Amino acid sequence: MTAQTDTDYRHTQRGYWHLLLDGFGVLMMALAVFSGEPYAARLLFLGMGAMFLLLGASFRSLTVEDRGDRLCVGFGPLPLFRTSIPYDDIREVEVGRTLLLEGWGIHLSLLRGGWVWNIWGRQCVVIRRRRRSTLRVGTDDAEGLADFLRRHIGTGHGM
Repeated sequence: MTAQTDTDYRHTQRGYWHLLLDGFGVLMMALAVFSGEPYAARLLFLGMGAMFLLLGASFRSLTVEDRGDRLCVGFGPLPLFRTSIPYDDIREVEVGRTLLLEGWGIHLSLLRGGWVWNIWGRQCVVIRRRRRSTLRVGTDDAEGLADFLRRHIGTGHGM
């Protein structure tokens, strides 16, 4: 879903890797309940199952939105993983692509440096910050996000 004007932006992209996490979670829970393993092992399975289900609920979508003075990026619907970038900290924006080896999720890119936040696909917006760091935000609306950011930081909120 995208809502956009010159002064606001919100876009949510859905991903599908959570199905793998959910599947492992259900498998671990089933082992905890139905296996004949010792009590300690079943508690371990239960904890691992809960962790996988929690991560699955945290990585179903990636929302990028304007918050007035900053851009917020967050996975959800369970909002455990979020970050924000003040517009004053953005020096340059461009449309790009993540490398297949950079994968999905939240991590440092060992190949090109900087952080990668991606839920699905390889399109991204490369945000270069004044602090000499880079953030690659995966999105299926790369042109729309880049255009919004260029207009927004060009109005005195950034450069």
